[in-house]
Amino acid sequence: MKKLLLALILSLTVAFVAACGSGDESKLSKLQEEGKVTIGFANEKPYAYEENGELKGAAVDIAKAVFAELGVEEVESELLEFGQLISGLNAGQFDVITAGMAIKPDRCENAAFGEPEMMYGEGLVVQSGNPLNLESYEDIANNPEVTVAVMQGATENDFLKDAGVDPDQILSVPDIPASIAAVQSGRADATTATQFTLQDAFESAGTDELEFVESFQQPDVDGVPSYGAAAFNLDDTELLDAYNEALADLKADGTVAELLEQNGFSAQMNVVPDEITTEKICNGEI
Repeated sequence: MKKLLLALILSLTVAFVAACGSGDESKLSKLQEEGKVTIGFANEKPYAYEENGELKGAAVDIAKAVFAELGVEEVESELLEFGQLISGLNAGQFDVITAGMAIKPDRCENAAFGEPEMMYGEGLVVQSGNPLNLESYEDIANNPEVTVAVMQGATENDFLKDAGVDPDQILSVPDIPASIAAVQSGRADATTATQFTLQDAFESAGTDELEFVESFQQPDVDGVPSYGAAAFNLDDTELLDAYNEALADLKADGTVAELLEQNGFSAQMNVVPDEITTEKICNGEI
């Protein structure tokens, strides 16, 4: 009886150890076996967005190219609000986030970021004529009457606070179209987001009631410029390593620069220098 009990305990222990050690490997193998990956994204053009039922954008195109190198050709997508992406990733709703999400030390505690794929600055949209003369985050901080609409979970929330903007001045909205609508309706005096996203949203609005601030001064805060990357569950280290290896090859042969240019980015301004790494950004060195 004792021998039988000992054998049972040993068998369960081996099975538990095997399960713990194989979960990461099985994720990559599962994707390759099925030939399909599920991507989580937020509608934020030109990083990731849906158009006529098709998932598009610079971050999406890069992810598709990387996964194709890994033998995963089919892509499914799930749309969430930006602030829900990491929690959705950790809940297993999808395999990877490709939303041009900026790598930040606090985010690195909850998600495993791939190596940076793009770099970008910030932008500001105000009411036509810029009646409050807003050209920087400091201008917003210096006028407590100003309300600025910002997408929930976006890095701009921290940038504004770091620049001295009172949290009570920040109107939280679910997405970029809502932030544009807030300014257009007068609920907010300004909105801020990454430069290309905001400029595209401004142009898409097609209204003379708004103005894109060409003289906007980039904030002197940690995290600017921002470095966007795909993000994975912290447990998926093998998948992350495989993604990074394939990404490095696509950077080296010019594919990443080409995909950025095809989506309106500049290869000169938005390609990430080789010395910028996710490890350095997560550690707060950059």
